[in-house]
Amino acid sequence: MTRRILSTWLLALMLAVPAVADTRWPDQGWQVTPTSLAYDELLEVLREAVEAEGMFVVTEAGPTEAAANRGVTLPGNRVVGVFRNDYAVRILRLSVPAMIEAPMRFYVTENDDGSATLSWKTPSHLLDPYVDEAGEELGAIARDLDALFDAIAQRVTETMK
Repeated sequence: MTRRILSTWLLALMLAVPAVADTRWPDQGWQVTPTSLAYDELLEVLREAVEAEGMFVVTEAGPTEAAANRGVTLPGNRVVGVFRNDYAVRILRLSVPAMIEAPMRFYVTENDDGSATLSWKTPSHLLDPYVDEAGEELGAIARDLDALFDAIAQRVTETMK
């Protein structure tokens, strides 16, 4: 009898949990660019834009494909790590702890309507906690990386015109 009550309670709890995840983005440190591109198309265009700006895709991770292998359907969701070795060397010379922020990442998410959103934490936001110790040169590197990430995003959005 106790097992039945527990099972009923757990089922009621699961049904009370919203089926849609929160899609509000944090106010500080994020850039969020909705696109008219489909998820797979946005990933392809992003990779091309990264290369065109002289950066490299160094990591990719996302739960969508692995979940599908387990029979779970999720909207497209991919984190794309972007960086370049000369920035790594410059940052390491200023702050070993700051390198935990590399590679810096773009986040591609599939929307309910089939379009996808490109978002990212700005490099200056990621590196800001280290500038006091490392010095303003790290702040300058962060601003350079901000400009590169903005240029990558601009290339992506130009493909929609």
